[in-house]
Amino acid sequence: MNIAANLKHTREIIEESANANNRTSEDIILVAVTKTASTEEMQELIDLGVTHVGESKVQEITRKYEILGDQVKWHMIGHLQKNKVKYIVDKVEYIHSLDSYELALEIEKRAGRINRRVKCLMEVNISGEESKYGLAPSAVKSMLEKFAEFQHVTIVGLMTMAPYVEDPEETRQYFRGLKLLADEVRDMNLKNISMDYLSMGMSNDFQVAIEEGANMVRVGSKLFT
Repeated sequence: MNIAANLKHTREIIEESANANNRTSEDIILVAVTKTASTEEMQELIDLGVTHVGESKVQEITRKYEILGDQVKWHMIGHLQKNKVKYIVDKVEYIHSLDSYELALEIEKRAGRINRRVKCLMEVNISGEESKYGLAPSAVKSMLEKFAEFQHVTIVGLMTMAPYVEDPEETRQYFRGLKLLADEVRDMNLKNISMDYLSMGMSNDFQVAIEEGANMVRVGSKLFT
């Protein structure tokens, strides 16, 4: 495994995809998904300039944070249970998996106790797969209207996971659908809601996601194989 070479290749793909969408690589945040990586491998990525890492499990964030601290911005990208919020609310910069009002209330409560503002992305089950978490697209707007009065939760965008398929082109429709939904939410001009980020695209399909408007991609296996 050559992490440096893998990162270089990933960045080249990001730049190529961004250019195809009349953007630059600076417009795209690479979130290195480190759930299979050791802290030594993560440190190597950090030394190579990676500034955002994503973890799927609360216990992994707490364990690795003890070693690496705030050298990077931490992203919670996996399903988050309400009773686990208290363990990461002081550590993470972004929570990608906000999928209910009850979870938002818990984040608001816990973040309020430490006077911290947490950036959250609403998770959308754009493909409608039963195996995936997230709100149905039709429920997103009405849900976001409830968040106007939060003081410590800021909605900064949407996140989705496309179905895993052999041909990444087949994911394009889902990424395009999330981008359209984000545009509709933006037009609502809701208080405390911005659509600054579209977190979509993983190792197998992030190129297509960027072409369809992603500016936050979650790449793991491509970096660590």
